[in-house]
Amino acid sequence: MKFIHAADIHLDSALHGLERYEGAPVEEIRSATCRAFDNLIELSIDEEVAFVLLVGDLYDGDWKDYNTGLYFVERMGRLHDAGIRVFIVAGNHDAASQITKHLRLPDNVTLFSTRKPERIVLDDLGVSICGQGFATRAVTDDISRDYPQGDPQLLNIGLLHTCLDGKLGHEPYAPCTGWTPQFSPV
Repeated sequence: MKFIHAADIHLDSALHGLERYEGAPVEEIRSATCRAFDNLIELSIDEEVAFVLLVGDLYDGDWKDYNTGLYFVERMGRLHDAGIRVFIVAGNHDAASQITKHLRLPDNVTLFSTRKPERIVLDDLGVSICGQGFATRAVTDDISRDYPQGDPQLLNIGLLHTCLDGKLGHEPYAPCTGWTPQFSPV
């Protein structure tokens, strides 16, 4: 069994400040996140992975236009056609987007709850995936404490978009300095 994990994709990020670098290939750099995501989709299909885990900050906040959402749905449709499941935990930047709440995703995509940790068992693979997304941009509680114990009969994967114990100059989100995971590290 193979799977792919990715986080902090920030699709369609504006990458502010590039203009101040004379001669920088601004448009090429700005489209890099979509090219990288396309590569992730192609790799997933080529490698025939069982599932893809997208763990926070898929988007960069509210989109400039709805095309970002249409682009994402189309890529998820490609994975659907290849029989690949996708599991998503919304991150702090995703929570800022009102538009994403109205996206119609294909049935191969599971978006984890933002209210409490949720566990999904893939019986056919012997895998348990647990996660919780961000309902708001500022999640300052250690939400990992409410994650259920892993099942010793399964490969347990815990998904959490976190800044662990913080980073100087960066807002703290979902801190979990005391977290002792009962999951396989991803």
